[in-house]
Amino acid sequence: MILISVVLATFAAVTLWWTMHAWRTPETLAATRFAEPDGDHRLTFSLLLPARHEQAVLEHTIQRLLHSTHQGYEIIVIVGHDDPDTAAVAHAAAAKAPGRVLVVTDHNEVKNKPRALNTALPFVRGDVVGVFDAEDQVHPHLLEHVDHAFRTTGADVVQGGVQLINFHSSWYSLHNCLEYFFWFRSRLHLHADKGFIPLGGNTVFVRTDVLRTANGWDGTCLAEDCDLGVRLSSRGAKVVVAYEASLVTREETPDTIGSLLKQRTRWNQGFLQVLRKGEWRRLPLRQRVLARYTLTGPFLQAFSGVAIPIGVAVGVLADLPVGIALATFVPFVPMAANIVFQTIGLRDFGKQYRLRIRPRHYAWLLAGAFPYALLLSVAALRAVWREYSGRRDWELTTHVGAHLQNANAEAGAA
Repeated sequence: MILISVVLATFAAVTLWWTMHAWRTPETLAATRFAEPDGDHRLTFSLLLPARHEQAVLEHTIQRLLHSTHQGYEIIVIVGHDDPDTAAVAHAAAAKAPGRVLVVTDHNEVKNKPRALNTALPFVRGDVVGVFDAEDQVHPHLLEHVDHAFRTTGADVVQGGVQLINFHSSWYSLHNCLEYFFWFRSRLHLHADKGFIPLGGNTVFVRTDVLRTANGWDGTCLAEDCDLGVRLSSRGAKVVVAYEASLVTREETPDTIGSLLKQRTRWNQGFLQVLRKGEWRRLPLRQRVLARYTLTGPFLQAFSGVAIPIGVAVGVLADLPVGIALATFVPFVPMAANIVFQTIGLRDFGKQYRLRIRPRHYAWLLAGAFPYALLLSVAALRAVWREYSGRRDWELTTHVGAHLQNANAEAGAA
């Protein structure tokens, strides 16, 4: 029990330290931002937009992309041959913007996001391939900043920020939004600095020649973004991460706990697939250690999130020797520090996005910590079981546009 407590405490402390990466010094925080663009539009972009049963949100996303201030871009919408409703929305948008919007039909019998992206890759004409999701709210100035970032850094990949925004929808939505805030605002910058990065699923831009050399996406992987990041990292690609609250791509949280559970299961199972494939073993030792830690992290996090409170309860309620009872409280120290950090982070999140954080939101943060950890544990266990049993079908996340609603009662200007 003492050994388990020490291991859990170490994992929690390391994870917290890495999560705090961007806030360690003012210089570190400043370095996470996009540099001001110079007005030159030298690169051309092919923006891939896979959409499956997304007729409710697709038109809005296309219109947002069409408002880009960059001059050189095309939008390639990928729809399934068996999805006429989404296809109708896509073709209507293409008819209104000929030459700017192209619709590609995915005829794969097995449908998933990486197969859809690979279907569009032969049609790409731009210097850079960008990926967005069908519900994304994209800032008009984003491409100008990405263009400048590529040219001034010599990057092969530029990862922009993504933020779930409807924190007010439910207690679990708040926790989900904070996860994204810490991941894109801070943690991914550490990975880019260390030379190993599991890329985000959208607002990621890859030079077309680099992407084609890597043979695109793995059509069998449930975390195609992570897999691509690992493969490019193992080949020495230079990845730049930039985060600007005013420029992030805004998204919504899953609309039900069941949907969130399935989404997180898919991600975790994808991490297991990437771990098993072993591309990360090509990395130098330090990056290899970081890769193994990262790819197993969701499972360790899920285990520790449940085991720590239970261990503390056992230490309080069970008749244990004093030394062992005290040992059960060791992991509680970084866990308590993490809750304090999340509380401060929630305040910063509200400040960055001009959202009013009310007392009940802090209550959701505290009261929901253990239930959310339990949810992550269930998702991790479900991912292991699905991978063991050979079930690798893509469980689609439904989008309802919650991030597009201006819920003034919950999220007014601070």
